[in-house]
Amino acid sequence: MSNKDQPTALDLPMLSPLPEETQRYFEICIEKLGMVPNVLKAYAFDVTKLNAFTALYNDLMLSDSGLSKLEREMIAVTVSSINKCFYCLVAHGAAVRQLSGDPKLGEMMVMNWRIAGLDTRQNAMLAFAEKITIASYTIQEHDRQGLRDVGFSDRDIWDIANVAGFYNMSNRVASATDMRPNDEYHALAR
Repeated sequence: MSNKDQPTALDLPMLSPLPEETQRYFEICIEKLGMVPNVLKAYAFDVTKLNAFTALYNDLMLSDSGLSKLEREMIAVTVSSINKCFYCLVAHGAAVRQLSGDPKLGEMMVMNWRIAGLDTRQNAMLAFAEKITIASYTIQEHDRQGLRDVGFSDRDIWDIANVAGFYNMSNRVASATDMRPNDEYHALAR
């Protein structure tokens, strides 16, 4: 990264001043997280792109779902581990540590979700997310049925697929632009 003040290696500075609605959103981030995540700063050169990104993120990660917030973060970490996305591994690894109350789980998830001692349901969910990431074209009905067999509804399967797809996209953008995680993430929930 060429400029320490920029969240990526690209010269795309945030709008200044930020639109009032965006500034309020960033203030909420500071209130809840103690920082504005660099991913939001990276998108803030174009409010339309930022709003599209945050709307999809908020829908997938924060709205009602049969998947818990922790399970959605576990999908983010599993996908990001396969894709070796530094930004997302640090940010979402911290979220897993925080939501689970288990720093060890966060570290295991970052390295290899299979060693984390998860339950059958979570193992099936993460194996499906892994298959989406590595070879989505190979997914067949028996893969979806395997999720149903451990208690996931078709809506849950939709959510698993969409969360995995979102992180596959964002991992690629973060890696391609050398997006770096906020330093604060490294110390969270340890």
